[in-house]
Amino acid sequence: MPLYSYECEDCHAECELLVRGSDTPVCPSCGSAKLQQRVAKICVEIKYPAIAKSWRKAAAAEGELSNFSKQEIQAKPKG
Repeated sequence: MPLYSYECEDCHAECELLVRGSDTPVCPSCGSAKLQQRVAKICVEIKYPAIAKSWRKAAAAEGELSNFSKQEIQAKPKG
C-alpha cells in the first residue's frame, strides 16, 4: 500500500495515510472524506543510521510520519 499525503478540506489538518486503490481515505482528525492529495517529498537514502534515527524521532515528536517538517512539505520549488 502506498503512503499518501493529504490535507482535509473541512478542518485543514495534514496527514499521511496508507491507502489501497479501492479504499476511500478519511481524515483522522474530523472523519471527513473530503481530502485533497498533496505532493510528498521522497526521502533520499541516508547513509548514517544515527542521523536517520534522530530525524525520525523528531518527526514522531511533531506527529509527522515523514522525516520532513511541515514547512519543508509545504515549500514550493523556486523557478
